[in-house]
Amino acid sequence: MSSLEEQIAEVEEEIRTTSYNKATQLHIGRLKAKLAVLRLERETRARGKGGGVGYGVRKSGHATVGLVGYPSVGKSTLLNRLTAAESETAAYDFTTVSIIPGMLRWGGASIQILDMPGLVPGAARGRGRGREVLSVVRSVDLVLFLIDPEHADLRALIRELEGAGVRINGRPPRIVLQHGDRGGLTVSSTVRLTHLAGGLALPIAREFGLHNGSIVFREDATADQLIDALAGNRVYVPALLAVNKAELLGTEERSRLARELRPFEPVFVSAKENLGLEALVDRIGHALRFIRIYVKPPGRPVDREEPVILRQGDTIAGLLRRLPGDLERTFRAAQIWGRSARFPGQTVGRDHPLADEDVVTVVIARGAARAVS
Repeated sequence: MSSLEEQIAEVEEEIRTTSYNKATQLHIGRLKAKLAVLRLERETRARGKGGGVGYGVRKSGHATVGLVGYPSVGKSTLLNRLTAAESETAAYDFTTVSIIPGMLRWGGASIQILDMPGLVPGAARGRGRGREVLSVVRSVDLVLFLIDPEHADLRALIRELEGAGVRINGRPPRIVLQHGDRGGLTVSSTVRLTHLAGGLALPIAREFGLHNGSIVFREDATADQLIDALAGNRVYVPALLAVNKAELLGTEERSRLARELRPFEPVFVSAKENLGLEALVDRIGHALRFIRIYVKPPGRPVDREEPVILRQGDTIAGLLRRLPGDLERTFRAAQIWGRSARFPGQTVGRDHPLADEDVVTVVIARGAARAVS
């Protein structure tokens, strides 16, 4: 009987060599599902054996960005330029043998940057301590891909992340799964299915052992999206792309790379020559969707020195959790000045969504001890 790695390799090879058409889409869908199940089994076995020595990374700041790239593309030099970290650098492969954190400041926010060992082909299978590195990637708030003119194969990096269950610039599929004990498996949808029409979802689900229950599609999902939902271990992380050593590139070479790297919009930088770094930092800050909230205590001026850093979509309730004291319990209302207010000084409740540079006064319930706001 072939080993687990041999089974995975056989299925991968069959997927590569099978022409995709209407007649083969069911077969390929089942192969992809089988491959996902085998990979989950490999992860389970690796955890059971201890999975090798991992990297202990203590997250700090308002968000964490992971530097992902091949060896020797300049990740350590870039980290040193952007932060106060001192990551060892040298012009040869595998200089970085551990995770080196540094702290970047942007618009009042503290952003932790992680310099990680370079990824090599087969990282998702554990080569070059790839599993440990990719486990850290799964926990970051933003991936910053770094390539250079000699190591420009971005798709190969993305494939390694996908092999570890990381989905770049995506979102969870709108698929609702329910497991049952009996009665068979039913499939329904609130939209017209084109990718999984004709009962294609059933054999994929059965590869995962789902024989009883229901699948409800709330979007026209693909086989890959259904597999992701069934696997249940995917993480969805936004990503940016920077091309280092841009001092070596002429205008035509930059244009060619920009076309080849679509849909990414690369930032061309030179960590060595300190070029393009301000634009990169600005892109990082905006990608993390920070908003700055200024607090105005009752009867006192606005504190514009230390804004409270939140994310787009956060509400008054999220602000209360970041403020000192017992405001979540004593809160009565809030007054808002800024873009999220219909008029200056609007009174709002906990569910009010905030906007960048809003000014907020928290009003506490009568009889409650005066809280810092």
